Amino acid sequence: MRKEITVRDLPNFINGQYVETGNTFDVLYPITGEVTAKAHTAGQAEVDAAVAAARAALSGPWGQLTTNARVEMVKDIAAAIRRRFDDFLEAEVLDTGKPYSVASHVDIPRGGANFESFAESLREHATEMFQFDTPDGRGAHNMMIRRPRGVIGVISPWNLPLLLMTFKVGPALACGNTVVVKPSEVTPSTATLLGEVMNEVGVPEGVYNVVHGYGDTGAMITSHPDVDGITFTGETVTGSKILEAVAPTLKASSMEMGGKNPGIVFEDADLDLAIKELTRSCFLNTGQVCLGTERVYVHESVFDEVRDRLKEAAENLHYGFPDDEATNFGPVVSDEHRDKVLSYYKLAEEEGATVVTGGGAPKFDDERDGGSWVQPTIWTGLSHDSRTAREEIFGPCVALIPFTDEDEVIKLANDTKYGLAATFFSQDVSRVHRVAPQLEAGIIWVNSWFLRDLRTAFGGMKQSGIGREGGVHGLEFYTETSNICIKY
Repeated sequence: MRKEITVRDLPNFINGQYVETGNTFDVLYPITGEVTAKAHTAGQAEVDAAVAAARAALSGPWGQLTTNARVEMVKDIAAAIRRRFDDFLEAEVLDTGKPYSVASHVDIPRGGANFESFAESLREHATEMFQFDTPDGRGAHNMMIRRPRGVIGVISPWNLPLLLMTFKVGPALACGNTVVVKPSEVTPSTATLLGEVMNEVGVPEGVYNVVHGYGDTGAMITSHPDVDGITFTGETVTGSKILEAVAPTLKASSMEMGGKNPGIVFEDADLDLAIKELTRSCFLNTGQVCLGTERVYVHESVFDEVRDRLKEAAENLHYGFPDDEATNFGPVVSDEHRDKVLSYYKLAEEEGATVVTGGGAPKFDDERDGGSWVQPTIWTGLSHDSRTAREEIFGPCVALIPFTDEDEVIKLANDTKYGLAATFFSQDVSRVHRVAPQLEAGIIWVNSWFLRDLRTAFGGMKQSGIGREGGVHGLEFYTETSNICIKY
């Protein structure tokens, strides 16, 4: 049903206080295009204040907590998110337009889990110690210690706003750092709301800070001399600019960037399973998932069946209002992004694609026509070398491309500047173990998609990113290590 919109005020959150600037920008509801909030733009003064507060907190009560006390406080944040589940759900849906069924099963639960899981990983991780012989025969011990890196600048994206922001903030706080968060200007609500949770739980002032704005606000953070590390999720072009900005000060950087992730359906695949998982990997969250699949190589012997069954699945997706239980497909996040996706729909046809289904924007003849909608789209007839099959679109679309043999498809899957994720389907155990290690991607799913154990490494190869986060792997970014050599 149509949601009644009350325009909200979204100030910055600095040193435990909400800070207005009077200079605001509109946040729009992607379902209808209505204004849902006005966010306060942070200038240099606000960014400086946020960084100063974060720096001061490192030596204040936060920095004086024991590891166990800090871990318990981080777990309290997770519990508070769960208590306020409905508030976070509402804020997320207003910003993104995604169905409640998606946000309630993915975005909000993971928002809390990110704090809890990383707190436990930190507590369970053992400190390294090595004994070795010395020339005098007496020996020595080497002991590694970890300390917080310091002030972490968090530049988070709009596609999974709470999930991907807390995937960074959770381990940062668990390791004893403080943060300055710049959420996407398109989806600032849940980061703002999290400030209330921090105060409710008793997180010391200055530990968690949020500043709103566009790219220039993010640039103020990345170039700030008192920020010790930058963690970013977003487009590769933006990531490259951030790396240029941090180069003069050699700030530590963790980058999760773009992808053009391949899927492979072998001739022996369980097609019921493959269609189910590909429907999710191509169309979940309206295709706005960095780990999603935009090109699928299908063995020629099952190509027609996969095409027809995936077409049926796409056409059975239900466009609707977020609170409709039947709705499982929403708009893209903004008109700007809709126009980008539609430009690729046009390009695909120019490149000779056959549109199996979709290829444009739906018409509703109601208020949804003011929103940012596109159709789930499937193409055949595109070459592997076409722009449509090689450039990241970040929308609900997929190119189906036939192949004949295993060696060929491995080369096709790897022939890209990206290397974030891959998924393939086969019931041949030997093939599974043979193919998986040859795929050049940070995450490889076999007979599945988007299964995430938060203890495992997350990140990409090539232009999909630098570094790994998740579980103990995030410790390498969120902490500094020192080796202490003690001579007997």
